[in-house]
Amino acid sequence: MSQVELINISKSYDKQKDVLNEINVSIKEGEFFVLVGPSGSGKSTLLRMIAGLEEISGGILKINNEAVNHLPPKNRDLSMVFQNYALYPHLTVEQNILFGLKARKVDKKEQQKRLTEAAEMLGLSELLKRKPRELSGGQRQRVALGRSVVSHAPLCLMDEPLSNLDAKLRANMRVQIRRLQKSLGLTMIYVTHDQVEAMTMGDRIMVLNEGKIQQVGKPITLYNEPENLFVASFIGSPKMNLGKAVFTEDSSQLVIENQIHITIDPIMVKDLPRNRNLVVGIRPEHLMPGFEKENHITYLEAVNVEQLGNETSIAFDIGSELWTAKWPGQWRIQYGQRVPVQIAPEHILFFDGDTGNLLKSANIGKRQEVVAI
Repeated sequence: MSQVELINISKSYDKQKDVLNEINVSIKEGEFFVLVGPSGSGKSTLLRMIAGLEEISGGILKINNEAVNHLPPKNRDLSMVFQNYALYPHLTVEQNILFGLKARKVDKKEQQKRLTEAAEMLGLSELLKRKPRELSGGQRQRVALGRSVVSHAPLCLMDEPLSNLDAKLRANMRVQIRRLQKSLGLTMIYVTHDQVEAMTMGDRIMVLNEGKIQQVGKPITLYNEPENLFVASFIGSPKMNLGKAVFTEDSSQLVIENQIHITIDPIMVKDLPRNRNLVVGIRPEHLMPGFEKENHITYLEAVNVEQLGNETSIAFDIGSELWTAKWPGQWRIQYGQRVPVQIAPEHILFFDGDTGNLLKSANIGKRQEVVAI
């Protein structure tokens, strides 16, 4: 059953250009649904429209199969966690968590029961008498989550809740929020501009750009089969390597940025148009070391090397583009060194250079499966 359904949802201010343009998507009960996109793409505006904090200019918003365009926020049976936590500085942790329940005049025994459960779940039991100024950023975040948990609302909206935290704490909070969502069975709609958060947390992701849906799907689908150049360059870290490409007359070679020549089986690309501008894409992990390889080797000059301990990131100038290779382990490569790199044809994606649409995805084989015992 779809818990939240957006039908032709649009938003404009003063009848000017649409901030959001005909958004159509259904969000299932118990799903962790992520809205991701660059700043100004309309994702926070869309979340606020679902919450009832922004007026809907056009379309229908349904929650549990009921149109709620006319309902105020308090009647939509949802909770929201804001980017700035929105804690009352003069109230204690306990008072902040219970503020909404007191406003709704929930029985005091029930308030204390919910408080105890949420505090234990979020590790706040020892902090209930403190004020927000006495808490770290991660603790404040957990208080904001606690206020959402005690509401017992089946739908939770989150607007970039981790953007104020440091990298280590963000990674920890991603796990905590995901665990919390699954244990409580919440439907969660989560806004972020960080594609790593989107990939690691979401059951499904909706990519927005300039108020329009670019793609909706499972994280791994967006990674392996991006529908257009925007999704290809936005999803993945480092981003996908892209370059203009042409085939030789006999289609036996692919020439990328007038620099890289790759021998290719014409049968493999027989369905691709020859009279269109092509852009090819390849993931950094598929620019593989060519030191012990024989096939599909090209030599590229390293213009930057980053040693990350568990992996090495190497940058190359490819025509007007900067490409990145991501190799597991530690590699001693010097700036300016010509490095043998293997680029296998089956790892290449093809896009229409004019429309940006995907023409052919990579043939990367099946993912490994883990069998539960």
